[in-house]
Amino acid sequence: MHDCKDAIRAKALEVGFDAVGFARAELSEQARAGLADYLARGRHGDMGWLARHADRRGDPRTLWPEAATVIVVGMNYGPDHDPLEDLEHPDTGMISVYARGRDYHDVIKKRLKQLGRWLIAEFGGEIKVFVDTAPVMEKPLAQAAGLGWQGKHTNAVSRTFGSWLFLGEVFTTLALEPDDAEADFCGSCRRCLDVCPTDAFPAPYQLDATRCISYLTIEHGGHIPRPLRPAMGNRIYGCDDCLAVCPWNKFAATARNEWLQAREALNRPALAELARLDDDAFRTLFSGSPVKRLGRDRFVRNVVIAVGNSGDRGLVPVAAELLDDGSELVRAMAVWALGRLSPERLEAEAPTRRDTEADMAVREEWEAALAECGS
Repeated sequence: MHDCKDAIRAKALEVGFDAVGFARAELSEQARAGLADYLARGRHGDMGWLARHADRRGDPRTLWPEAATVIVVGMNYGPDHDPLEDLEHPDTGMISVYARGRDYHDVIKKRLKQLGRWLIAEFGGEIKVFVDTAPVMEKPLAQAAGLGWQGKHTNAVSRTFGSWLFLGEVFTTLALEPDDAEADFCGSCRRCLDVCPTDAFPAPYQLDATRCISYLTIEHGGHIPRPLRPAMGNRIYGCDDCLAVCPWNKFAATARNEWLQAREALNRPALAELARLDDDAFRTLFSGSPVKRLGRDRFVRNVVIAVGNSGDRGLVPVAAELLDDGSELVRAMAVWALGRLSPERLEAEAPTRRDTEADMAVREEWEAALAECGS
């Protein structure tokens, strides 16, 4: 049995993973209860798929009854610099570290399938592979397999790789001895909780996604609530603050997989250029990136909020141009951004635009912005 596990571990490392562990195909009652409470409180927001598949997510054997063991793998995606430094450049956009390289789903799934094919050839059995797209509670399984623990920010933390570890799973019918579960090494630290710009953590180990910038910029499809916009700063896709401040990152290293390393074009891209992307240019820039799934309109919505937060009056023409954008999401945020950067320009534009605006949400944005300007 140990020889089998040693061989699997060695193969997983050979195909490109950085961490490997083994767990039973089951979850603790604590993990299931935590999921149920999260959903009952409505903290999942627009992510209805979490509730629809809660039974399968809470029990791996409901997902696949024949599964006996879960081989959990991790791949390091550590950045080449502290992402918090990007907040010091408000005329640029901050894209979450995980999305600056190639889509990790593609990178990891290819290697999971390679590992799975080898596993069947060597030891038989059946397998299924998962990378974040199926109802699998990856972080509790990773802790059960000894890869890390679920920190106070609810993300996985590794003593070897800090906050920067992608997870993937091979479910197998082979009954393999589980590894020892990882302990929780957060201690009394609460840096991740205190750094959150929008106070998205009601308590340690609890996340209210409806206040989380990652949720707001990626999962939320509508207008981002006005009170939360200023706290978003220049974060245009995701947020790494709670990950980046973790003390365990002192052991982290830059991603060794070149596909997961940041593309230069996505390190501090200029807001003025991003705001002017049309659909074709958006698709070209983010080809092969998880950002592409967001779609141009929602992405530019986020960019225009960052424009409004920049304090850079040189971006006033950018916001003004977008008052005529084809997306009501973008037009509404252009109104807000213009009011932040140049109240006098907003008031000058109002007579010809507010009263001819067809979308009610955008007209309401005009009214709110003008009220803030004192008009």
